[in-house]
Amino acid sequence: MTLQEIIDESSRIVFFGGAGVSTESGIPDFRSADGLYNQKYKYPPEQIVSHSFFTEHTEEFYRFYRDRMIFPDAKPNAAHLKLAELERAGKLSCVITQNIDGLHQAAGSVNVVELHGSVHRNRCMSCGKKFPLSAVTESDGIPRCECGGIIKPEVVLYEESLDDSDIERAVHEISAADTLIIGGTSLAVYPAAGLVRFFGGKHLVVINKSAISADRSADLVINEPLGEVLGKLIVR
Repeated sequence: MTLQEIIDESSRIVFFGGAGVSTESGIPDFRSADGLYNQKYKYPPEQIVSHSFFTEHTEEFYRFYRDRMIFPDAKPNAAHLKLAELERAGKLSCVITQNIDGLHQAAGSVNVVELHGSVHRNRCMSCGKKFPLSAVTESDGIPRCECGGIIKPEVVLYEESLDDSDIERAVHEISAADTLIIGGTSLAVYPAAGLVRFFGGKHLVVINKSAISADRSADLVINEPLGEVLGKLIVR
């Protein structure tokens, strides 16, 4: 079957995506040849985006975070827009994303599970006051609340746990789906990647530039840019 045929006969699609969804919006991924993990910094990026590094080297964390993890000018691409269109048409029930950029919501998607949080949600570690992204981007050094507390992004760092309610929502949506589309992810980051094992529906589709482990059990594998593939779909 073609992707168009699968979409046409599906009524409860779930999309599970990773960094490759946003690369066509100009946001670099982590693991490709020119991704963050292959660039040179004073500390390895994996170490910088860990809870212990945030605690021990907070100012250095924010230097990297502002420079390499926030892209306020990025716009939704064809993949984001098509997924939102599928949701409006009643075909897609949920987007589950490992990304923290908020582009799915910017494109119009409503039911979005952000497994790793969002750069757009920030909170004072002392008093709990919430702050927008501008509190981080428009400050120097360590962003602080009026109470003096450190403002921390509500993103899941290494050594931190995923939110239980997000996991429950993701498992529920994947379990209830008739079609699961895995797109733009290497499925290398756990526990998020392990959620796809809860799918027991009819069609498993993988759209990724390179081969991944889920290819072996997929009904359809497409090794092309996600935006190009989804952008061609006709929503009926």
